Amino acid sequence: MDQVTKLASERAVVVFTSSRCCMCHSVTSLLTNLGVNVAVYELDKEQRGREMERELARKLGRGAPIVPAVFIGGTLVGGTNRVMALHLAGELVPMLKNAGALWL
Repeated sequence: MDQVTKLASERAVVVFTSSRCCMCHSVTSLLTNLGVNVAVYELDKEQRGREMERELARKLGRGAPIVPAVFIGGTLVGGTNRVMALHLAGELVPMLKNAGALWL
């Protein structure tokens, strides 16, 4: 099992970010404000960050931004655009509840 998959499966919500990425901050802030206890891995500060970046690039496909990469319930949801679209459509909170990330 690769490192990204292992980490993503350990918590209900996992976000791979970069400490210098404003969109990463926006996504993690949204999730935190919703009441989610997010596991955040800043790839530029992780010992195996470069390796995890390569794994994420393979999972996300060519041309997609690597961070933020949001996993909910161990499944890759996507990045900023996908998370915000789910939120605006009213689909993010139910998804978080189904993953056990929200209790209410």
